[in-house]
Amino acid sequence: MCGRFAITLPPEAVRAYFDYVEQPNFPPRYNIAPTQPIPIVFARAHTGGAERHFLLARWGFLPGFVRDPRDFPLLINARAETLREKPSFRAALTRRRCLVICDGFYEWRRSPPGSKAPSQPFLIRRANGEPMGLAGLYETWCDATGGEIDTACIVTVAANRLMSPVRDRMPAILAREDFSRWLDVDGVDVAKATTLLRPAPENALELVPIGADVNRVVNDAESVQAPIGPPLRAASAR
Repeated sequence: MCGRFAITLPPEAVRAYFDYVEQPNFPPRYNIAPTQPIPIVFARAHTGGAERHFLLARWGFLPGFVRDPRDFPLLINARAETLREKPSFRAALTRRRCLVICDGFYEWRRSPPGSKAPSQPFLIRRANGEPMGLAGLYETWCDATGGEIDTACIVTVAANRLMSPVRDRMPAILAREDFSRWLDVDGVDVAKATTLLRPAPENALELVPIGADVNRVVNDAESVQAPIGPPLRAASAR
């Protein structure tokens, strides 16, 4: 599961990395939570995933068949292993794949059973400081009056060996060279697209232990990411 993440890099650096047409200016966000607007990237049809566009969407996917969101669970994640089986995601997997822009996400390592110690939060980010393109799905949901809202979710996969002591799932972090194939819903079918969904290499990431400020959504400042210990990397993780 991925339930919190961050976007802290300058907008110009993010645009250069994802190569979208628009030039949005957005402030750093250190503690993005479900139901909040999140930036996604999608590709215009019949461009092979090359013509990319920026869009803000609600983090909480709503399939087109939903009549009342109040009666439907909040879908912030979608498991890669069952995407093709779930009616909620089937259409979006075929026609509305996207990238969720991110440069760090958070997970909590639970304390052993019987321990009264609080869970330990970690910031997970690329070891080289680059952004992450998380595999996502999006859908424009329409209400009974014709009102529309763009919604999205993050695809998750099994955790890699670095992540597994903290959590058994992680976002599907796509390699930059795979962005176009994931976004190309015309030229890349579902079977081929889903082969891109795999755990990130252990040496690509680092886990930074941080303080408890991240536990509260209202805390959205740089101090949320202040380390309280050295980062865990593939060579040092046990």
